[in-house]
Amino acid sequence: MNQYPLWKYVLIAVVILTGALYALPNLYGDDPSVQVSPLRGAPIDDESRMRVTELLKGEGITFKSFEMVPRGMLIRFNNTEDQLRAKDLIDEKMGDNYVSALNLSPATPAWLSALNAAPMYLGLDLRGGVHFLMEVDMVAALRQAGERYVSDLRSILRGEKVRYLSIAKTSSGNAVEIKFRNASDRDAASAIIRKEYPRLLLEPEERGGDAFLIVTISEQEVREIKKMALQQNVITLRNRVNELGVAEPVVQQQGQNRIVVQLPGIQDTARAKEILGATATLEFRMAVENADVQAALAGRPPVGTR
Repeated sequence: MNQYPLWKYVLIAVVILTGALYALPNLYGDDPSVQVSPLRGAPIDDESRMRVTELLKGEGITFKSFEMVPRGMLIRFNNTEDQLRAKDLIDEKMGDNYVSALNLSPATPAWLSALNAAPMYLGLDLRGGVHFLMEVDMVAALRQAGERYVSDLRSILRGEKVRYLSIAKTSSGNAVEIKFRNASDRDAASAIIRKEYPRLLLEPEERGGDAFLIVTISEQEVREIKKMALQQNVITLRNRVNELGVAEPVVQQQGQNRIVVQLPGIQDTARAKEILGATATLEFRMAVENADVQAALAGRPPVGTR
């Protein structure tokens, strides 16, 4: 009869018991829940918690537990009917400063959570959820880059006191056209632009006695702009996913201009689409001082402004 040292039997027993202990969270399933997250700096504190609690109790909606989580408030319910009623009530009464989303939260007991035991996170194929394939508008990204170059080139030439007659994007939108009185001003501008923006392509032209400089974005710069636009959208989508309180979300690039977003366990598809699809644009523009405000309001802004 083969016998092994006692410590080996003890080791096997410890491994089996530890594995069984940390597998227990998978047996408790999920609770229907509502994740409430703040928008535009709205507070998440005891006052907002009491407000939500009073709203639910006032409508006779019972909830299993109320938790303060890093991304806001998590309210667990015993059934999906109470969950749906609570979400509609919160959306109606809490205003536009908060966003609520339906979710499925692990029902792991507190004593197991204290041991860092958590259920295995399942993907869309096993748990369900939503899958988005989003395409980045590269045409808009290049158009905005062209507008930035117009503003930047105007500022640089003014700072260097190089005279020009006009500066604007071409009709095709792929280049910037600068008009000068003479070739000497154009050559001075070319030297400055080439120093500040070595990736831009400069092409001098002569038309009607005036000197022109056509500034085109190089292919290398176009690739960098597209890459940056894709990275910025990935970061933005990840921040928006945090509002939904999703565990183990997938936000990753697919191909040259697409982003895949997978949200396991999310029930509120419409709300997820609304949050992820929201458009946000941040622009910085220099203010024109000592201008005629009334003339600008009447549709006659100063030259070179918008």
